[in-house]
Amino acid sequence: PKEPSGSLSADSIKIKKEVANTFVKRKKRSSPYEWYYEYYKSPMEQMHERCENYPPCDYLSDQIGFSLAYNRFFG
Repeated sequence: PKEPSGSLSADSIKIKKEVANTFVKRKKRSSPYEWYYEYYKSPMEQMHERCENYPPCDYLSDQIGFSLAYNRFFG
């Protein structure tokens, strides 16, 4: 049902849980290691993120490679 302003009401937007579950699937984790690696990043991944968040390092890593760029700015 439409409201006088022409917009849809909140009740008309809701969908049933079963319908929502058909297109929104949760990723299943099969082992405790997957839980661990989801929350704790490796040192190499932390280094990559540090370089990606600093634009000069990110740009240089595309040109000369990650390890050389990281060592130049943070090494």
